[in-house]
Amino acid sequence: MRDTLLTLLRCPFCGTALSLVDGPATVRAGAEIESGVLGCNCCAFPIVAGIPVLIADDVTRDAMHALEAGRHHDALVALLGLEGEQTARFDAQLAGGTDTYREALARLSPDPEGTYFLYRFSDPTFLTAEALVRAVGQHRTATRGPLLDLCGGSGHLTRALARLMPPDATTSPTVLADLYFWKLWLATRYTAPGCAAVCCDANAPLPFRPDLFSLVVLADAFPYIWHKRLCADEMMRVTGPEGVILMPHLHSAHGDNVSAGDTLPPAAYRALLAPHQPRLFSDSALLDLLLDDRAVDLSLDRSPDALGTEAAITLVASRRADLFRRYDIPDAVDVGDELIVNPLYEVERRDGRSVLTLAFPTPEYADEFVACRRYLPDTVTVDADLTGPLETTLPPGRREALRRQHVLIDAPPRYC
Repeated sequence: MRDTLLTLLRCPFCGTALSLVDGPATVRAGAEIESGVLGCNCCAFPIVAGIPVLIADDVTRDAMHALEAGRHHDALVALLGLEGEQTARFDAQLAGGTDTYREALARLSPDPEGTYFLYRFSDPTFLTAEALVRAVGQHRTATRGPLLDLCGGSGHLTRALARLMPPDATTSPTVLADLYFWKLWLATRYTAPGCAAVCCDANAPLPFRPDLFSLVVLADAFPYIWHKRLCADEMMRVTGPEGVILMPHLHSAHGDNVSAGDTLPPAAYRALLAPHQPRLFSDSALLDLLLDDRAVDLSLDRSPDALGTEAAITLVASRRADLFRRYDIPDAVDVGDELIVNPLYEVERRDGRSVLTLAFPTPEYADEFVACRRYLPDTVTVDADLTGPLETTLPPGRREALRRQHVLIDAPPRYC
């Protein structure tokens, strides 16, 4: 983390500013603080692997004491949830310097959540959320200040948010906040390495000063937050008066959802953000328009009654009426990082060609993300070798068509 992040942070408990405590725990690498201890008027918190951990529990406290004793590695593996033989295997994996997001994810989350993260870049909820981010980002007020991806997991959407900002925006960073340290560690190492990661609990007051962010995004996670009223109030507190709160994919209590969480009806979601004049949208209608016309139309909001039994909805809150218009979402021309075959495809070489076959990881994944079949073909044959790095001989027109179908995706380096 950079020193400039300290000017944005506040203690989640007493609300006072945080400062770096001089001591043996502090390790710097140029302008970056790799490790250290932050103090305020009531607490002390560790910085581990450049991530401030603003949580008060036994694991965090033990990590801070490990830092103070010079045991930086112990602090890291404790917060990653590793122990014994897991730690040795993890260390060996990183030692070679060729580790990938996929490999690290398998170590840290060998469960359905890990599966969800690996294939996140092409699932329908991500496509819609990314398009919403790109749409709102076209409005002149949305990127005036720092951006916040709240409960942002391992940084997939954070990466899209960061692309809205100029590369040198050190005083207006893209902040990724999540409860789970291991997700933030993955994000800062692989998925969104330029972000400012903060480990905190969205069920508690957010550790940021008021009127800070021009855009706050909370995608997919709000139904799993118990203290929804507090979280909604906090998002409004940390958003500037002209800022935007974007909440894609809210599970509705009136619809059927896999892993629904603690859902609310659409009217209740809207009431929580009433001071910021929220509007509601149908997730299915957003996806339809994106796939058919490559557009997001924020003028097509709906009343709670009109949403009926829609399984999931999107909420956009802003006092700026001119935000709510139609936005074109053009196909990306440049490759941001690295073009790879979507990991949902198995690649086989036949007669000098690559045959790609769609293979969902589990039946449960196939059921939950069945809408993928609207744009992911079952099989694709390509006159190029796609078993390794993509050949430059792949014709541009063919390459762009495969990108449009999400058979090829723009992924961070060392993703798979």
